[in-house]
Amino acid sequence: MSIASVLITSEKPVSPTTGAASAPRYSLLLSTDATLIEAAQRLRYDVFSTTTGFTLPLARDGRDVDRFDEYCDHLLVRDDDTGELVGCYRMLPPAGAIAAGGLYTATEFDLREFDSLRASLVEMGRAVVRDGHRNGGVVLLMWAGILAYLDRCDYDYVTGCVSVPIDGDGQPPGSQVRGVRDFVLKRHAAQHRVHPYRPVRINGKGLDEIAPPRRSAIPPLMRGYLRLGAQACGEPAHDPDFGAGDFCVLLDKRRADGRYLKRLRSVAAAAELSAAMAVGAP
Repeated sequence: MSIASVLITSEKPVSPTTGAASAPRYSLLLSTDATLIEAAQRLRYDVFSTTTGFTLPLARDGRDVDRFDEYCDHLLVRDDDTGELVGCYRMLPPAGAIAAGGLYTATEFDLREFDSLRASLVEMGRAVVRDGHRNGGVVLLMWAGILAYLDRCDYDYVTGCVSVPIDGDGQPPGSQVRGVRDFVLKRHAAQHRVHPYRPVRINGKGLDEIAPPRRSAIPPLMRGYLRLGAQACGEPAHDPDFGAGDFCVLLDKRRADGRYLKRLRSVAAAAELSAAMAVGAP
């Protein structure tokens, strides 16, 4: 049975001068509904295809699709004023990972270091936000949704890949990947270390042979992970099909930043997690 439930709703901000609503109100949906998942796949395609440096080898019919989608719970951000889907990501729980034959991250990394965590490990992936909605409210809602999902299902760990484009920003190929690598492994290195099957190599050069950028541009997804207390699990993997260096990150909810965790839980408390269950799209 396909199900969509409202996981979290956000209040619509009101202008202090006019008293009118100043921004959209958003809802975060937890869904296995096929129609909503297809809409999420189209949103992913739209965002990835317009992001500098990325390619979409698995795109079909204007959708970004892979074999893991059917085993995931999909979290979707909806603009309640227009009904438009403006953000999405997916969560692959332990049972789904078994059914899928493993995690997506395991296609790029040797994850044996995670064996002891697997019963309580969820993979987050394919996170995007539509242009025009990349504001603090949407991002906060998405991270609150991740925490609400972990709390609701009683999981402790979340992992995923954070992609950094090989090209773009006027820097030599691989320069930004080098810069992000240097930053996260110096300040946010994890105890659990995994190893890429295909380390990043550009024109025959490894990352240590590529000059770092003048200033590293940490991707928003990586910043969100690090702010919550996640750590990088080692060297990035080279995804030549997608044109990216992928970093494996790991968050232990029990060791997350207390102040930020409290803020996210206050957002999640805006809606009862067991409420608003409905068959099909709400």
